[in-house]
Amino acid sequence: MTEARLAASRNLDRMTASQIVRLMNREDRNVAVAVGRELPAIARAVDAIVAAMSGGGRLFYVGAGSSGRMAVLDAAECPPTFGISPKRMVALIAGGRRAVTGAVEGAEDSVSNGARDLRLQKLTQRDVVVGIAASGTTPYVLGALGYARKRGAATVALTSNRATPMAQLARIVIAPGIGAEVLTGSTRLKAGSAQKMVLNMLSTAVMARLGHVYENLMIDAEMTNQKLWGRSLRILADASGADVSAAGHALRASGHNMRVALVMLKRKVRASEAKKLLTHANGNLRAALGE
Repeated sequence: MTEARLAASRNLDRMTASQIVRLMNREDRNVAVAVGRELPAIARAVDAIVAAMSGGGRLFYVGAGSSGRMAVLDAAECPPTFGISPKRMVALIAGGRRAVTGAVEGAEDSVSNGARDLRLQKLTQRDVVVGIAASGTTPYVLGALGYARKRGAATVALTSNRATPMAQLARIVIAPGIGAEVLTGSTRLKAGSAQKMVLNMLSTAVMARLGHVYENLMIDAEMTNQKLWGRSLRILADASGADVSAAGHALRASGHNMRVALVMLKRKVRASEAKKLLTHANGNLRAALGE
């Protein structure tokens, strides 16, 4: 399917710029619809990942080429957004770090390397592995999923082709049928957009279910620059109903911990008492707030 030719773009090289971008925009509208058909499977994957991570397991994304780069991007964004350790959410790309910015010839063709890279991570049955490949046939991803299955880890396949070896290996299959690409076989286009949408859903829903979100606010976001400090103040003010000045005072008193600061503001207690409330609630912010 991902290698089929799109009839509407057969004369792509003769089209004007306006015709090309209009065609691509029209095709891109189908991506959200295709992802929408996979929502039940995406929700099952979220539940499986939450169960694994709640039990001390880790989330592994495994991909090659553009699929691997999508995985690396999503995994890299989660620690600063949700405050989790990068060791708990790991992206493996065929060819390693060099493959993030350039092609590593033949890297994706090795089944054994996919298994090897997970073995080096000391994969256990508590972990979950999400294999990502538009074609559903990438040897590196197949090797990783096969190894994960043998180890008893939960497995998820994110692909554009349902009837493939990759889908047969995984316990949960997410397969948005995006059809042929405007540029034949260039799965960085619609397939890549679908992958990004699904990964957005997986990571955001998982982190929300794990308690790294308060209401719809990034309560565990890192404060590594002035912009993020200002965002943290606004988050605290919005969440607590306090003014920005009071939010800043609480944030400094808490040691720059938004969870502690929010408990301080909403429960009207000192930082030491707020920390005790969070400890007694096993880190559950809603419980510490009495909500």
